[in-house]
Amino acid sequence: MENNTLTGEKMGEKLIEVRNLKKYFKTPKDMLAAVDGISFSINRGQTLGLVGESGCGKSTTGRVVLRLLEATGGEVLFNGENILTYSRAKLKKMREHMQIVFQDPFASLNPRKSVFQTIAEPLVINKKTSSKAELYRAVHSLMETVGLAGRLENAYPHELDGGRRQRIGIARALALRPQFIVQDEPVSALDVSIQAQILNLMNDLQKEFGLTFLFISHNLSVVKHVSDNIAVMYLGKIVEMSDYKSLFASPLHPYTKALLSAIPVPDVDECRQRIILEGDVPSPISPPPGCRFFSRCFVRMDMCKDTTPELTDTGSGRLCACHLVTGR
Repeated sequence: MENNTLTGEKMGEKLIEVRNLKKYFKTPKDMLAAVDGISFSINRGQTLGLVGESGCGKSTTGRVVLRLLEATGGEVLFNGENILTYSRAKLKKMREHMQIVFQDPFASLNPRKSVFQTIAEPLVINKKTSSKAELYRAVHSLMETVGLAGRLENAYPHELDGGRRQRIGIARALALRPQFIVQDEPVSALDVSIQAQILNLMNDLQKEFGLTFLFISHNLSVVKHVSDNIAVMYLGKIVEMSDYKSLFASPLHPYTKALLSAIPVPDVDECRQRIILEGDVPSPISPPPGCRFFSRCFVRMDMCKDTTPELTDTGSGRLCACHLVTGR
């Protein structure tokens, strides 16, 4: 594969910029606000970790950014161009530069296709090789890149373990030499030992090819080790955004504090206050006014019930949507 290592100048450029992105789904009762006006950006060669509980809208965000789902509103800028306005033909060309690694490495693979056929498919569809020999070399190069033995080329997904299946998905995502990859909970379905292998692989690939990642997960301890910056999402909204060191050292939002308190610690003698969130998560269908975390917040104030907190810069580039933190 071609080495796309970035220069220091390009590393500081924004590759992805999301502005006021919305995705609503129509239900019999009302519109369900899965993603409700979020904004973030990712610099070239960096990783943004997007974390939150199940159902908060993080996977939907990844799919809307890639236009696997059509947005209800907002903008998604890729290399400075709003891809939400692209025609079908232009979108097809753009997809070469934006790929996804799915959560379930078995469900995301066609059980009727061998390892070779699966990895070769994007190369064949997009006519990236001119002969069978070139296709063979390209597929085996990809297999070698992700740590798949060449002898597995004729194997089928059901014959392989979860780690090897996920490596197939990664090789398929890399086939068209993308700049940006959405990783949608890529290790949550794998054993812990295999998780470490896949995370190390993705880290090595990022350094080698200058890849940019949106890493989606509910596991903060995993996100900590792969992300440059972290965005915390709750019920369709981003409630805190920070570099990973600052977020883990001094979380600002009460929801972030609760998530961090739930991370298991290896030292049994370490004393950590566990924050137990009480109350129910509000429905994303016609969500209540004010702060959406109000019903579960342990430091809520009267103003939180009616006044929606805005995601505000608290200094040093850290953003938080909490009246207690921002004083607004």
